[in-house]
Order: sequence, then structure tokens, then C-alpha cells
Amino acid sequence: MDLTFLRSAATVVCFLLFLGIVAWAFAGRNRAGFEEAARLPFEQD
Repeated sequence: MDLTFLRSAATVVCFLLFLGIVAWAFAGRNRAGFEEAARLPFEQD
């Protein structure tokens, strides 16, 4: 194992993590929570 392999593996792991976060953010079951959070700044105290 050399440094190039470790860097390549870290890049692949980070990319897969990024894709997982994007998939989670656009999942339909999260829509209601995100819409509620988006309205928070506009609600009155």
C-alpha cells in the first residue's frame, strides 16, 4: 500500500459519502421536515 492508493481510496470514500448525503437530502420522506425548517425564519414569535 502506497500513498497514492490511500489517496485514491479516500477520494472514492468521500465521493460515496457525498452521493449518500445527496440521496438522503432528496429522499421523498424527508420533504416535510425540510419544508418545515424552511418556514422557520418567517414565523412570528
